[in-house]
Amino acid sequence: ERPDAHRELRRQARRTLRDQGRLRRVALSGSRQPKARHAHGLPAREAESREMIRVLAIAALLWASEPGALAAESPPPNIVWIIADDMSPDIAAYGAPGVKTPHLDRLAAEGRRYARAYATAPVCSSSRSAFILGCYQTTTGLHPHDTENPQPLPAPYKPLPTLLREAGWFVTNCAAPGSQRNGRAITKGKTHYNFAHDPKVLFNGDDWRKRRPGQPFFAQFQITEPHRPFPIPTQYDEAALAAIKLPPNYPEHPLSRRDWYAYERSVEVVDQRVGAILAQLEKEGVLENSLVMFFADHGRPMPWGKQWLSVEGLQVPLLIRGPGVTPRSVETGLVSLIDLAPSVLKAAGQPMPAWMEGRPVLQGVPADRPYLFAARDRCGDAMDCIRALISPDTLLVRNHLTSLSRLNWSSYKEDSYPGMPLLRVLQAAGKLEPFPARWLAPQRPEFEFYDLKADPLGVRDVSADPANAETIRRQSTALTAWSETSQDQGLRGDPATEPSLAEIQQAKRQDYRRTWTRRLGKPEPTDAERLAWWEQSYGLAQGTLAK
Repeated sequence: ERPDAHRELRRQARRTLRDQGRLRRVALSGSRQPKARHAHGLPAREAESREMIRVLAIAALLWASEPGALAAESPPPNIVWIIADDMSPDIAAYGAPGVKTPHLDRLAAEGRRYARAYATAPVCSSSRSAFILGCYQTTTGLHPHDTENPQPLPAPYKPLPTLLREAGWFVTNCAAPGSQRNGRAITKGKTHYNFAHDPKVLFNGDDWRKRRPGQPFFAQFQITEPHRPFPIPTQYDEAALAAIKLPPNYPEHPLSRRDWYAYERSVEVVDQRVGAILAQLEKEGVLENSLVMFFADHGRPMPWGKQWLSVEGLQVPLLIRGPGVTPRSVETGLVSLIDLAPSVLKAAGQPMPAWMEGRPVLQGVPADRPYLFAARDRCGDAMDCIRALISPDTLLVRNHLTSLSRLNWSSYKEDSYPGMPLLRVLQAAGKLEPFPARWLAPQRPEFEFYDLKADPLGVRDVSADPANAETIRRQSTALTAWSETSQDQGLRGDPATEPSLAEIQQAKRQDYRRTWTRRLGKPEPTDAERLAWWEQSYGLAQGTLAK
């Protein structure tokens, strides 16, 4: 429509200019001609003045209707990323009960809530390496979590901070105001990228307020919460504990509830950090000209969340507020975190590199993209290879290493998650309910299939239902095609520059042994001993299993 409108405006302008020329020739004839009059009966000079105004108005419309004309005069918005660490959409704006998140709710009320946003990986460094580049971590070879020997990015890849800094933006990364861990202030903003980088080169500093006057800025604020360890409450609201609705694949146990309660309190700390950031932007008078994006790097740190290609592990909150964003709007289409970098570049008036795989989503999700994809590869010392396809109504998971169970050893989880020894002890005692027990099967099927319309949590595998066979076939073909066209490097295992799996496992196991030696005075405690330690830590009498 725009080219047609341009042509019509130009035709009007040409007609007006021709009329203007005829009027000028008549007016200049002076006493030799009768007093000139316009076709509408106006004196020539008055008609000339009116036509001149019309010419100028049409010229202004032509100029304003050209792409980028207004942008040339209006400064681009500042960009602010607020990133939570390990968090599902567990806030009031998404309908989560039991949490108080007024500042995040404000972002949703003043901007847009994305109801179906997903990470490309269910773990920190892999996901962060993807969204800072705007392409899948498997495409760039940045797929293993906690890369031991990170390498420089090969050409042509450049992270978003570099692209904006080269375009003249002031680029910063910092810990959110008030950030603490174990009572100590956190002064450095997390990056956790799986490629070699120097923060002093990647960023201008850690305070966007140090930019030149009028210089646009891209500021990242890193929130530590709700990454484990959760601060363990000294007291519990019994009514709130009872109101927690555990997913059906978790055991009903007092320790499960107290651990979930601690997670929810940590989410409320995230909200406090967001409030402090918004207050800083308001105080400096830049909030209204800033595009504020709040999201998490992946889902919640629970046994079947983080590290797994599940709804719990992949779905994240995404709230965007700022110029051009309609308040109280909701986007229900599929959005990936790798869409954020292209969205930022478009908002900043910068070109999007051809190698980026994400798509701009500020003006709506791409209509020609039926699926999102996600991948999980080695996480620390836990080797695995899983791929997933997400459609508007379904989740397809492909396990390439079917001989591994979901209890595949992860030193990080075994020293950080009370649910891990709890599951094993309950199973050994024959006290694990039938549904959670399915998740401890010694092997996994090649394909899992979840009907998200009937099962929004994505916990009931219906891959064996013959009615789903054709959909699974079609989607598995699309998943294979994506792996091929994106040149999925994760299917080949770790990069050659990484140590051997045995070396990594040995080093991580030593970390695990040191942790439990510090806690219990023994490097390899039994599941029952670890469970007792967690129960005591959460203020439970040991032996709650018997109850």
